[in-house]
Amino acid sequence: MTDVDEGGKRVGWVELYFDLVFVFAVGQVAHGIVADPHWARAAAALGLFATLWWTWIGFAVLYNRRGDDSRVADRLFVLAGTIPCGIAATQAHHVFEGHPAIFAAAMAGVRLILAAAHRWPRDGIDQRRISVGYTVSAVLFGVSAVIPHSWALWAVALLQEAGFLLLGDRHGRRRGERPTREARWRLMLAPPRDPDLAIDSAHLAERFGLFMILLLGELVITVGTAALERPADDLGYWLALAGGLVLAGALWWVYFSSAVEIYERLLGFSGGNPALAYSLYAGGHLMPAFALVLMAAGVNLSLHESPPSAAAWFTTAGLTMYLAGTRVFAAGSHRWYFALARVAALAVTANLAFLHRVLPAPAVVLVIAVWAVGTAAVTAVIRHRSLASLGEDPVAFLRQVADQHRPGGDAKAGGSGG
Repeated sequence: MTDVDEGGKRVGWVELYFDLVFVFAVGQVAHGIVADPHWARAAAALGLFATLWWTWIGFAVLYNRRGDDSRVADRLFVLAGTIPCGIAATQAHHVFEGHPAIFAAAMAGVRLILAAAHRWPRDGIDQRRISVGYTVSAVLFGVSAVIPHSWALWAVALLQEAGFLLLGDRHGRRRGERPTREARWRLMLAPPRDPDLAIDSAHLAERFGLFMILLLGELVITVGTAALERPADDLGYWLALAGGLVLAGALWWVYFSSAVEIYERLLGFSGGNPALAYSLYAGGHLMPAFALVLMAAGVNLSLHESPPSAAAWFTTAGLTMYLAGTRVFAAGSHRWYFALARVAALAVTANLAFLHRVLPAPAVVLVIAVWAVGTAAVTAVIRHRSLASLGEDPVAFLRQVADQHRPGGDAKAGGSGG
């Protein structure tokens, strides 16, 4: 448990090219929020982002398990996937307008490519079950393209993809058996029963890290673009530029100095357990990834000439989601007053939006950025304790994090909230 393979495969060049298409798609989601800054639109954006997210996950896991830049077929499958993904990106705004047909058809096409890629023979690895699952998803998305109000079909497709892609291994369980919480954590730290289902921890950590960088880039682009439209003698110009860049830097620090190493080491300890990969990455990163999109929209709106009140709320809600999703306050202490401090920190983060009543929007962005810097400093301290706890007993570390994120917490441990 103490020796983690520091090697592993590296992210392929074709994967980086593929990510550029998704940066465009994510940008369209953020612009959809800006075009209609209401919480209903933000909820719809979350659903659209989740659909794109699981599409990206499909290619990330495919290349993690069996991809190789030296193989022409592997590169061609990824390059082929950029075509329907690019079409879907151009149709994102039509989804918000209630016309998702072309977007859904493009999502069906992507899944047919993933089904063919998993069906393609490779080193004796049999992934026909995954191929069949993607074929079912393609049918569901295809049907949704011709049936109105078919969001439910998208949800079913995404849920079943999560099952066959990363949650299909039932290592150590008997039919009808309900393991204890302690047993579940130990199962998550056990290598998968089928070695072909193992996840390469180094590749996955780098893959998600690079994607988070690209999402942070959306925030930087938002700040830069908006600042170009302001006169140079406007104080708001400088506040917006400084606040936005400081906020992006603090968000980078929170993730890359606090979360990324812990996630990679945990997955390495488990021998690439796919269920743990789902918990930490595929499912675990969805909220902080969308939070970056929401913050980009909030900062963008804050730099408008007449920013709506939702601008500040999108920014603070996004920051709260980001801090909770990256679990930066986890593994600090089980004492009740530390648990209370965690809840209070998240509550204060969300309520910084009330400052828009007394401060101009660019100044609010700057205050939020300063708060994010303070949070990053606190996480740097907690990080050292977390890594020490992880090295001593990974199972206890997982249990502690779960207690701190379970609703109501653990009365004896004092775990609660963020």
